[in-house]
Amino acid sequence: MRGCPECAGRPGRAGPSPMRDTCEKAAMKTYTLTVSCPSRRGIVAAITTYLAHNGCNIIDSAQFDDLETGRFFMRIGFISEEGRTHEELSAGFAGTAQSFAMDATFHDDAARMKVVIMVSRFGHCLNDLLYRWRIGALKMDIVAVVSNHADYRAYVEGHGIPFRLIEVNADNKPQAEAELMALVEETGAELVVLARYMQVLSDRFCTAMSGRIINIHHSFLPSFKGANPYKQAYRRGVKLIGATAHYVTADLDEGPIIEQDTVRVSHAQSTEDYVSLGRDVESLVLGRAIHAHIHHRVLLNNNRTIVFPPSPGSFASDRMG
Repeated sequence: MRGCPECAGRPGRAGPSPMRDTCEKAAMKTYTLTVSCPSRRGIVAAITTYLAHNGCNIIDSAQFDDLETGRFFMRIGFISEEGRTHEELSAGFAGTAQSFAMDATFHDDAARMKVVIMVSRFGHCLNDLLYRWRIGALKMDIVAVVSNHADYRAYVEGHGIPFRLIEVNADNKPQAEAELMALVEETGAELVVLARYMQVLSDRFCTAMSGRIINIHHSFLPSFKGANPYKQAYRRGVKLIGATAHYVTADLDEGPIIEQDTVRVSHAQSTEDYVSLGRDVESLVLGRAIHAHIHHRVLLNNNRTIVFPPSPGSFASDRMG
């Protein structure tokens, strides 16, 4: 590997430069390994021994043993110091994975997940996601924005992102969904984000994309499911309203929850106030959920999720604005 000029050392001086080691380590590839399997002794030892024997240095690790379900979950970030790729590491790990009945996946941290965003007429979540994407706070490739209305075409295309209008009505839902699925397959999208998309997806589509559709619901689930949750909350006189990001399943607003947050309200505020206050928390919660998903921090545990903490530096953006 060619060293950078800063690492070459001063002319006439022999020996390694301290900066060279730093630069070479920074140039090494970083990967993430996610694991879920039945709980038993020796799992952590088997994983860490394999990584060490293959020239990998663990830099971040989190695990959870669910004593109720008997499942073990782990997420490990590591540097491949001897140049092995995640494909090579995955192939070599197959025997270990089989012996522990593991669902194990090696992820290249440099790879950007391909995402389709869907929106209807409320644009606050879309606007927030495009800003986070533009500054590099959400390291993903937005391969398309889909809407059942044309309101945001110019705005989306102004960001250099393809916009697809797929109109939906009672008569064309199967055709509209077939067009959406074709777009997902054509673009290679790995995640679909419902950023206040107000159409219900079919059971068939939800099943085909299981664990790969994130919705933002404008209430603190399981309270106030379905339509007009802010109006429901207002009528009940709640003192907290919130938002919930969850994976989409065939059961409306029942999917595994990824992220939630709340904002305080009072008796003096109106339904319209609730809507305005909710915009900020919806955007924040959806952004956090997507961040967790694209960094492989979310593992499914039946109808619940294990959400591991972020790795150091994963929230850093490329620029401030």
